Amino acid sequence: MTADSTPALVRDAAAADGDPAFPAGASPGARGPRARNTTAYLRYAAAKIAGAIVSLFAVLVTSFFLFRLIPSDPVKQMTGGKRVSEQQLENLRHQFGLDQPMWQQFTSYIGDALTGDFGTSYQFHTPVIDKITEALPATLLLTGTAYVLYSALGIWLGTRTAWRNGSRSDRFNTAFALTLYSVPSFWLGLLLIIVFAVGIGPIPGMFPTGGLESGGETGFAYVIDVAHHLVLPVITLVAVGYAQTLLVMRSSLLDEMGSDYLTTARAKGLRDDVVRRKHAVPNAMLPTFTLMFVNLGHVVAGQILVETVFSWPGLGGLFYSALSVPDLPLVQGLFFVFATAVILANTLADILYPLLDPRVGR
Repeated sequence: MTADSTPALVRDAAAADGDPAFPAGASPGARGPRARNTTAYLRYAAAKIAGAIVSLFAVLVTSFFLFRLIPSDPVKQMTGGKRVSEQQLENLRHQFGLDQPMWQQFTSYIGDALTGDFGTSYQFHTPVIDKITEALPATLLLTGTAYVLYSALGIWLGTRTAWRNGSRSDRFNTAFALTLYSVPSFWLGLLLIIVFAVGIGPIPGMFPTGGLESGGETGFAYVIDVAHHLVLPVITLVAVGYAQTLLVMRSSLLDEMGSDYLTTARAKGLRDDVVRRKHAVPNAMLPTFTLMFVNLGHVVAGQILVETVFSWPGLGGLFYSALSVPDLPLVQGLFFVFATAVILANTLADILYPLLDPRVGR
């Protein structure tokens, strides 16, 4: 019987026994599992991408109808309470397409949005995409800085507290993280403004109450000025974000600490520090890895309440301003950008996760 006609189970068994007649590298049966795994992964990734596309379309539809449920007339809000004739109001409604039937507004919105056109802002009278592009750098600066800091701090402290489970530092760090995680971010921001910006008792006001810059600074002085304005909002975001990361990392590492492979590593004579860094932490990082990608989506989405409290000129503050009108094109455009960032980050995490844990996606 030739190798081509040999049953796959026989070929695989012979290759496993080291039979030279059935070399493992040349056996079609040996390549089969790898090919099947690759095909399964590609199908898994394609399904996740297709799901993301469906979710994005659902966001487009939701963003159109959701904000039209707000009981307010955008045209009257734009006039600022001034005495305006009914004819002038009708002209404004016609100008912004608000006099068209709902189905026609919907089809126009979907068609334009698919080409990247979210219309013109009612209050700023500029294209929505231009306002988003203008505010995006401020949001990335604030939330991106906070994201790097609270991810690194949460992973580091979560690892140390779990490895010293039950110690005094573990109890303190866990209790402190639970407290911060339970505190609303906007309330914490207001508290920091009262204490460190306005000043209370013997503590003088050391930081600005809000904004991105003081104005009039250039060069290195401008960088220092922006960093000075960043301190309080970054501390607010880091305090809440690191607590969540610490708790997830600590829980994951505690689940790994009783595993047999760590006992085997210690039995081989490896130092406790090496066992933690090279064996326990990489496996415990998987849930934290997912959390980091979820939080990565929020880097673009920003923190609406924190940006509003600190008058930060980013996407979050812009969304709050648009919602108060309501500026429907701007609100819809920002809502789609926020949702897209979160969906893409989650999809990327789903696609990369099987590369870290081969059990996923099979």
